[in-house]
Amino acid sequence: MDLIHRPRRLRRTDPIRRLCRETRVSPDSLIYPIFFDETLQGVRPIASLPGQNHYGLDAVHQVVDGCLAHGVRHCILFGLPAVKDDRGSSAYDENGVIQRAVRAIKASYPDFNVITDVCLCEYTSHGHCGILHGHEVDNDDTLEVLARTALSHAAAGADMVAPSDMMDGHVAALRGALDQNGFQQTSIMAYSAKYASAFYGPFRTAAGSAPAFGDRRGYQMDPHNRKEALRECKLDIREGADIIMVKPALSYLDIIRECADNFNYPLCAYSVSGEYAMIKSASAAGLIDERRVMCETALSVFRAGADMLITYYAKELAGAIQAGEMG
Repeated sequence: MDLIHRPRRLRRTDPIRRLCRETRVSPDSLIYPIFFDETLQGVRPIASLPGQNHYGLDAVHQVVDGCLAHGVRHCILFGLPAVKDDRGSSAYDENGVIQRAVRAIKASYPDFNVITDVCLCEYTSHGHCGILHGHEVDNDDTLEVLARTALSHAAAGADMVAPSDMMDGHVAALRGALDQNGFQQTSIMAYSAKYASAFYGPFRTAAGSAPAFGDRRGYQMDPHNRKEALRECKLDIREGADIIMVKPALSYLDIIRECADNFNYPLCAYSVSGEYAMIKSASAAGLIDERRVMCETALSVFRAGADMLITYYAKELAGAIQAGEMG
């Protein structure tokens, strides 16, 4: 057959396929979530997230050394406080669990990049992401507490703060507080397009952050909406975000693609707990090849346009990259 164009020529051997790959990833683009429990000593497995752990503050070296051994140099921290109240005051306590964890990490690993989640759901007795007036989250009252929390994280040594609350104006509130207190160099990774997703269940169990009543649809985004994500990203950029984010990842690859196409800003995606747990469960049932599915799903996120990925598989993915399994 007289064929001029034969695309299979560039698929013929492994070296040629590697040469022609359009999507290339690096361990430097992976961010590992870490849960610190103020009441814990040592390490405790998380039942809802097989292979993941809660860490006590005495286990900082264990978890960070594990990341570095795999080539993972970035983390995002989540805290389980000893005490919760209706205003989430442990979130901004200078001796709170995250503040202490940040200080411990940076004291021993100054070059390990520490991002802190800024939200109140893990610290409030009611489990909502803000201050309640009745059964409604008061947006503007919450901003003050979020800013105070971010400031305490920066003072402890965090390299970057990541507001995940989805309050209107939260990036501006954090940027203003940081700048006014001498933390102009502290970056903000905004959870810009965070959807009210069913994929968060295992995380809420792990973090003890499920709402005591109602849900979060009044402040997280409606999964039906696409254009709204662009508006949220645009607002966060205007308010001073350094990085924007889409969360979750797999069910929102179209949103990742649109944000990548529309904004010349670093773009993060969060492969959330439900995505991880589904792969783990299917693998445990013998239905899939876990490592191949892990690699393929991560590739789909980067192919869609993400520059970085928060994932519970960060260490395993870094190993796969270094082994040449992902290009």
